[in-house]
Amino acid sequence: MRGVRLTRQRLVLLQVMDSAERHLDAGAILERAQRIDPRVHRVTVYRTLDLLKRNGLIDELDLLHLRGGQHFYESHGPRDHIHVACLKCGTVREFESRLYEKLKEQIEADCGIEITIARTEVGGYCLNCRAEIRR
Repeated sequence: MRGVRLTRQRLVLLQVMDSAERHLDAGAILERAQRIDPRVHRVTVYRTLDLLKRNGLIDELDLLHLRGGQHFYESHGPRDHIHVACLKCGTVREFESRLYEKLKEQIEADCGIEITIARTEVGGYCLNCRAEIRR
């Protein structure tokens, strides 16, 4: 991040985001950051999340509004992926495919646009939830 000072607290938040095994909301990010450094404050989390979003280092997701207006954050990885969410239990999986990459290439060619961000969400019912619904 050229021109942005990486403070101790910002580094802690980056560490939390990079080590997250799932999508985190701001509250979960704050909780994990405070385990590393108790001096991290809520306002620091929100300001840093905004800064990281503006610099393309993280993505903000609503994940089909499964939890109302709650937003989640994830580090921007090397490949785009599709978020696949169960509308009943709320489980979210990430799906990567070469076909998805090909689709983005076709969109770029057909629409004359260079894609710099792609967010795709698919909702349905997982195997377990479908079994419960059928009972």
